[in-house]
Amino acid sequence: MSQPTLQTKIRQNPKFAELVGKRTRFAILLSIIVLVPYYSFMMITAFNPALLATPLNDGGVMTIGWPIGAVLIIGSWILTGIYIRRANGEFDELTQEILKEARK
Repeated sequence: MSQPTLQTKIRQNPKFAELVGKRTRFAILLSIIVLVPYYSFMMITAFNPALLATPLNDGGVMTIGWPIGAVLIIGSWILTGIYIRRANGEFDELTQEILKEARK
């Protein structure tokens, strides 16, 4: 009988399924958190631009759309940082465990 390859050992490891599941759920959650507000902003821009064109104060130049847009961009950066932190922590640790077990 032939020896299973490293790739086969990794795929058969239950921790691999755990890693894929956790990473997928986390990525979907963060994607929803980013995309729903972004597309909501785009829909408001397309169908009710006057709402975002409302000035923040009487006679002011800055509209309500500016801070909302800034929050969307900064929020995306923060969520990217959150993903990187978790990927470099929990996901990398689990990956190292899987590789260590597969190389036995």
